[in-house]
Amino acid sequence: METDKESRIHDNSPAPPIRENISLFPLLTVNFIGTLGFSIVLPFLVFLVNRLGGNAFIYGLASSMYPAFQLIGAPILGRWSDIYGRKRVLLLSQLGTLLSWIIFLIALFLPVVTLFKVDSEVLGTFAFTLPLAVLFFARAFDGLTGGNVSVANAYLADITEEKDRNRNFGKMSISSNLGFIVGPALAGLLSVTEYGEVTTVLGAVVISLIGTAIIVIYIPESKECSLDGPVDSGVIRKIFGYGIKECSTAREKPGKPSFREVLKLPNIPYMLGLYFLIFLGFNIFYTSFPLHAIAVLDWSIAEMGVYFTVLSGLLIIVQGSLLPRLSKRYSDASLIIFGSLMLGTNFLLLIPGNLFLTYLAAGFFALGDGLMWPSFLSLLSKIAGKNYQGTVQGFASSFGGLASITGLILGGLLYELFAGRAFLLAGMVIYTVFLLNFRLRRFEKELKY
Repeated sequence: METDKESRIHDNSPAPPIRENISLFPLLTVNFIGTLGFSIVLPFLVFLVNRLGGNAFIYGLASSMYPAFQLIGAPILGRWSDIYGRKRVLLLSQLGTLLSWIIFLIALFLPVVTLFKVDSEVLGTFAFTLPLAVLFFARAFDGLTGGNVSVANAYLADITEEKDRNRNFGKMSISSNLGFIVGPALAGLLSVTEYGEVTTVLGAVVISLIGTAIIVIYIPESKECSLDGPVDSGVIRKIFGYGIKECSTAREKPGKPSFREVLKLPNIPYMLGLYFLIFLGFNIFYTSFPLHAIAVLDWSIAEMGVYFTVLSGLLIIVQGSLLPRLSKRYSDASLIIFGSLMLGTNFLLLIPGNLFLTYLAAGFFALGDGLMWPSFLSLLSKIAGKNYQGTVQGFASSFGGLASITGLILGGLLYELFAGRAFLLAGMVIYTVFLLNFRLRRFEKELKY
């Protein structure tokens, strides 16, 4: 963490101005559409993987393709957004998402040709087929260009005063949760049509196309090239019709740190470690829960969609009503601590496989995640400072991606071996985060000096 005084010492470049006149609505809409495009396949992805020859391990592996390649792409896109501007990188990321859904759609029409089979005591029995291979590629490509979340967070930090960070990151979370409401509900409706999965993925293609149009038409640039001084015409090129400064001296400026330099920023490594653990717990849940819902609760695609819709609806209530009030009375660190305690309890309630406890767990999940995550992002943006937003957010996404790879694969394996007890590990991870979060109180005190 850098205090304002330290920031002035280490960076002589002027801080980018806060654009108070920039409306949040287009950015929130793009965030909503991005989440909707992702969540629309959540209820049926596990069914699709099984139909194409996979099992729980392959489902976890397929889910991990996005974060695995996001681990590569997010830091690059975050750094580019610091140099070339947020809008251009958002557009590049959205175009990648659009193309990935088109590839996903093609996979549904390919013949189910077996490439190889596996029969293992640890990995289980599965056949890796041609459609699964193309589906893997689609998710990998989306991950490689999937820096939209980190860039959107950096964009929001650019145009928001510190006193409004918690509230505006709460709005971003609400827009994401709205996407999680509409997506699974829409998937449940489309799953009962004649074309089922094809219609659902086609919907994701259309949604991604709308998101691309909104970025082009309605989102202004929040951060131009941050390097000072004149720029020769030889270092200006065109991307998607925009004249872009190459900022060829970026590596010479201390304001654009490398990975090693990011880790040297005060308190940033600790925050990235927490980011990793939070995502690890989440993604064990995201793999294990659909498998648990099918095996123990005997849910259909529609019932899965209803649960995710209820969960997201509760999240919106927490973030839209409760979070704004509590953020005025309590610090980010206090909300993060309380939220992580509630979130860990949610995972323990899932273990018995009881329908009532499962929906009760959704309430704890909404309360925990709804208070913790926007507050965590708010504190991270404050610690990163005005000049490091894109780079730090990009590396944070990479840490989240690494945790997602581990959690998604581990979640499938754990459920194969231990069934509902896999949620116990997710709960223990989040309880560990709860204990580590107490140190964040000191980080907040340092920000004031």
